[in-house]
Amino acid sequence: MKLSYKARRRLSLVLLLVWLPLFVVAAVSVMNWLDRPPLWLEVLIYAGLGVIWALPFRFVFRGIGKPDPDA
Repeated sequence: MKLSYKARRRLSLVLLLVWLPLFVVAAVSVMNWLDRPPLWLEVLIYAGLGVIWALPFRFVFRGIGKPDPDA
């Protein structure tokens, strides 16, 4: 699925404004359901989740900060 530059910019904005806050709320909720792990493990879990949320969307964010290549 090849998205235009403009579509990728719009989708990246939606992902950052909608998907990321929902993911953060879900991650914190799941961590609250579990017994509190040691601090070092909790930091590792949140750091891992901080990377994992963006992995499926790499193609959307790639090149967004650069000028429009079609312009």
